Amino acid sequence: MALIAGTFFGLDVAFWHASLLMTSVANATFLVNLGNAAVGFIAWIMLREKPTKIWLVAMAVALLGAFFLSQGAAAGNPGALAGDILALVAAVMVGLYLFFAKLARRKETAMQVLFWSTAATLVVAAIASGVRNEALLPPQPGWLLWPLALAVVAHVVGQGLIVAGVGRTPAAAGGLLLLIQPVTAALIAWALFGEALTQVQLAGCALILCGVWLAGRR
Repeated sequence: MALIAGTFFGLDVAFWHASLLMTSVANATFLVNLGNAAVGFIAWIMLREKPTKIWLVAMAVALLGAFFLSQGAAAGNPGALAGDILALVAAVMVGLYLFFAKLARRKETAMQVLFWSTAATLVVAAIASGVRNEALLPPQPGWLLWPLALAVVAHVVGQGLIVAGVGRTPAAAGGLLLLIQPVTAALIAWALFGEALTQVQLAGCALILCGVWLAGRR
């Protein structure tokens, strides 16, 4: 199950990183996080994990906020539609990743699941790089700092906590809590890339946080 989860995560990373070059960070993050929302419904159907009524309300509020957050960010970008499609494909992949990671966590520890899923992700990522004719090594050794930061902060710490979390919480609640990612990504993109948030997008951030708060009331 961990190897299957890692395969889907590798596909998620490949499609999502490709979408980032074609649409805005906020838009790509919103679309891929639809997969986090979908995992609750997948677990409902496949694992009979029926979500609470407040979850349905909280998810609706958070998704509405995420939609508002994505509005206006990609206006006038001719590649935005193609980027959005790639992000939607990534959303399917991330939903399946979380589902199979939860199945793996039934019998294995979080670190075991993270280790074996990462091994599968590495293989998929290497194949994706080969398909796109991308060099695996940068022209200067110093450029490895950013992939190293991604590996430690985003993957080992971030995905490690997510994998640990899906084993301790219902899939529906875990997927909804992950919707805080578009808010974080939008704020970082504002500071680093000058993708300033409009009033509508800021209202979207507030709705997402409200939805996450409602989920905590379960």
